[in-house]
Amino acid sequence: MNDEKRYPIGIQTFDEIRHGNYAYVDKTRHVYDLTHTGKYYFLSRPRRFGKSLLVSTLDAYFSGKRELFDGLAIAELEQEWAAYPVLHIDLSNRNYQDEISLKEEFNKHLEIWEARWGDKYKDRKPEERFFQIVQLAYRQTGRQVVILVDEYDKPLLNTMLDEPLQQSYRAQLKAFYSVLKRQDPYIRFALVTGVTKFSKVSIFSDLNNLKDISLLPEYADVCGITEQEIHHYFEPQLHRLSEAQGMTYEEALDMLRQMYDGYHFGPNAVGVYNPFSLLNALQDMDYGSYWFETGTPTFLVDLLQQTDYDLERLTHEDVSAKVLGDISGFRTYPIPMLYQSGYLTIHGYDREFRTYTLGFPNREVEHDFTLCLLPRYLPALERQGATNLNGFVRDVRRGDPETFMQRLRSFYDGVDYQLVGDREKYFHNSLFLLFHLLGFYTQVERHTSRGSIDIVVQTKDYIYLIECKLDKSAKEALQQIEDKQYTAPYATDPRQLFKIGISFSSETRSISEYEIALPQSQSEPREP
Repeated sequence: MNDEKRYPIGIQTFDEIRHGNYAYVDKTRHVYDLTHTGKYYFLSRPRRFGKSLLVSTLDAYFSGKRELFDGLAIAELEQEWAAYPVLHIDLSNRNYQDEISLKEEFNKHLEIWEARWGDKYKDRKPEERFFQIVQLAYRQTGRQVVILVDEYDKPLLNTMLDEPLQQSYRAQLKAFYSVLKRQDPYIRFALVTGVTKFSKVSIFSDLNNLKDISLLPEYADVCGITEQEIHHYFEPQLHRLSEAQGMTYEEALDMLRQMYDGYHFGPNAVGVYNPFSLLNALQDMDYGSYWFETGTPTFLVDLLQQTDYDLERLTHEDVSAKVLGDISGFRTYPIPMLYQSGYLTIHGYDREFRTYTLGFPNREVEHDFTLCLLPRYLPALERQGATNLNGFVRDVRRGDPETFMQRLRSFYDGVDYQLVGDREKYFHNSLFLLFHLLGFYTQVERHTSRGSIDIVVQTKDYIYLIECKLDKSAKEALQQIEDKQYTAPYATDPRQLFKIGISFSSETRSISEYEIALPQSQSEPREP
């Protein structure tokens, strides 16, 4: 990218990017491979990851707009450049709050096509009109039809908690998309994209001819930007970013990796950067929370809390390949939804058992998702504001466990236990979130040869071993640290080590007492 190129932030139309002197990361080799090796495809990617731009690129390609592809990889590969009738459906531009919404959206597209190909069948059902439009376009042009469906699942995602309305949408979508299966001789190519794959809710039962490329390594970077592409297209911007941030070139690049890299769509697949966040960072010459701020995952946060999910597992959750692609059980197990929505990604793959290890993709998502979760478990933090949280950081860094424990107790004021479910799991999750957010090296239920430590916090100068008990004394918690010899792994560590026992009371709904064993002596229990 030369310095005159603009960043295509929020622009999802291939024609506009190519005509408007915007930077374009060339994905047209994938376009060529898709269109020459298969016919029916499905692709799942998180929001703002480039799905719509890919669909728009395919639209331009099948429309025969050869001039838009000058200088791109496909220009050296394609020989035919034939124009096909393209039926492009985008379902992302409506909220879908009532039963008529989806029908109106279908009508909008159908009326545009009927104005071109004929409206003899305009009084029939949407799926019948769609069927006839394919026939009419084929007969009038003598060429097979290309069908591109972008964000097919928007109506379903908007009605996750409205089962009757979602059932209605499922039936409408199933009938409409069944056209892809029933008109194979008249279809040249079809791609359906979305955030999720509703694999067990009947929509795809008639579309079993769609090849799901979402986890295929060869298409792992069909959306998103690889590090190699960053260097190829944005090298001057990397140097300007390092200057703007007062960093070395390597430091600036490493921060970009930490913030926006880390998405893996397939076993051992190449990692890709979130394109929306990356382009915003290069434009602003700063490291912001761009992708996360475009959509708050309130629905997913609610699910995690309602299911009493062990939040520490978000950093290393194992799921089977079958479960990863199925969100039908989201009410009791939200992890597949978190993965497909982009809040988790693939960290590892066990080929023998066909299981994936999931975790946060990068620092932007990890930090902001934790920040989003924390007020649900410690609502006092919203009232107290960032000042008290920052003070907590300083207490831990300077080795002042007495003050940080007093501050910690204040965080639990006013918790509504009707909202937190399992109380022991609640205390476990809230402590994990707090220390995880503070950016320290934190382990929850860290396993040793003799047992497991609830929380280990390590700073440059101090180590904190924290054991928590529900409705038991702080002395018992501290004694467990001694009995299980949790300090053994740190016997030769030069840092000061604090052992802290905490007693949570289900009656008072807070920390009833805590006990701190200082490096040389042990303190008395602190009571309210």
